[in-house]
Amino acid sequence: MKQSEIKELSIEELKEKLTDFKKQHADLKIAHSVTPLENPLQIRKTRRTVARLATELTKREVQ
Repeated sequence: MKQSEIKELSIEELKEKLTDFKKQHADLKIAHSVTPLENPLQIRKTRRTVARLATELTKREVQ
């Protein structure tokens, strides 16, 4: 998910996406520990998306 897409979301949508991506990240980590993923870079991509969403959410709450 790109930063430009994240900026267009509302606060409620940010929270929803954040929980979805956190769950997806946890599932990927568990799946990778059991058997190696075909594309382990997915883990990095979801982790960074979680960070982007959390940063944008924090930024909006401060304002």
